[in-house]
Amino acid sequence: MSQANPATDSAAPADTAGGATTSSRSAPRRRSGAAGSQGTTVQGTTVQGTTVQGTAVQGTTVQGTTVQGTTVQGTTAKGAAGDPAAPVRIAVVGAGYWGPNLVRNARSCAHTELHAVVDLDVERARLVAGADPTVRACGSVDQVLSDPAIEAVAVATPAATHLPVALAALRAGKHVLVEKPLASSWAEGRRLVEEADARGLTLMCDHTYCYTPAVQRIRQLVLDGTLGDIQFVDSVRINLGLVQRDIDVLWDLAPHDLSILDFVLPEGCSPVAVAAHGADPIGSGRACVAYLTLQLPGGAIAHSHVNWLSPTKVRTTIIGGSQRTLVWDDLNPVQRLSIYDRGVDLKEADSLDVDDRRQMTISYRSGDMVAPALQEREALQLMMTEFATSIRQGRRPITDGLAGLRVLDVLEAASRSLEFQGAVVPLRNQR
Repeated sequence: MSQANPATDSAAPADTAGGATTSSRSAPRRRSGAAGSQGTTVQGTTVQGTTVQGTAVQGTTVQGTTVQGTTVQGTTAKGAAGDPAAPVRIAVVGAGYWGPNLVRNARSCAHTELHAVVDLDVERARLVAGADPTVRACGSVDQVLSDPAIEAVAVATPAATHLPVALAALRAGKHVLVEKPLASSWAEGRRLVEEADARGLTLMCDHTYCYTPAVQRIRQLVLDGTLGDIQFVDSVRINLGLVQRDIDVLWDLAPHDLSILDFVLPEGCSPVAVAAHGADPIGSGRACVAYLTLQLPGGAIAHSHVNWLSPTKVRTTIIGGSQRTLVWDDLNPVQRLSIYDRGVDLKEADSLDVDDRRQMTISYRSGDMVAPALQEREALQLMMTEFATSIRQGRRPITDGLAGLRVLDVLEAASRSLEFQGAVVPLRNQR
């Protein structure tokens, strides 16, 4: 699980003017109503302090009491008593690193109502839940899956457990929010997407950076043509630690940059192939430094550098367009975004005189730099609002399960590329 925290790394969450509750992609209506829970028991594996059941997972078993024959009543896509303005009643599963952030925002968001915090360590769950008597601390996810008052579940457990926890929640008729990555593989992520679609439930991936005001503005500038045609993207996300025990640096840090890229790039500009190079100079058994190169249509390129071994922390992204270039420094609260009217222009040979056609004419453009003002708001607050309103409105959230699936596609292809010494691996096209 990544230690990068956009709620603190970037003092700025998303800005409603940036379009946090609208999407450039189609948003089909979803069926209202909650499905009945299933009765398949899985035994044996605990989930970051959370006991889970309800779905068969090959090679993984999850302990707990079977939820059999429990129909979630009174929970529809329109909310309690058919009120579209009613807050979504939510439980947070996992009270470890990221769970407390979700609890805090679920409690403070006007569109959600926190009902429970789940963790195998019940004392930890009580601590995170706080003194509010309306919020239960539970030691098993079964207690919230069988509760008809709870409409949605936010999953903040290790990636390897996302499939059993989220699948059990969907089969119990709950809408599901999953922290990144959506699952530990593309195949597992697809199972979650298909399950949610089949049941008419909302599945959302917590790509928190997509709800920061900086990324919202970047998306706007890309989509409205301010930058022109995208020529290159170059991102750096490096810091000292934390070296993870179960995943490499690509799976830990790259999901942030890949989710941002997926969010801001226009239709027709999705990555088509990836090559990855990595190194493990400290002998940890997994890549601690990695470079990811994505091929974009039309000859454009995107590059990401992720690193656990850097003594300094860097969070920068440069997006070069045919008209302007954007620089995002997420660690600079005074000037996060800078837009440069500077670049290189190449005059076409056909437009040159006969005597000059043997060589192309290159000119350098040096114009103004603009630093747009950004509204400072909590990204997780807007993310939680998007989750709740997408449920009430019966539409797909901006960072839906398909967005999480596209990120998993790149990560899996990058892992294959690492195995074959940086070979170029084509991607599935899921847009």
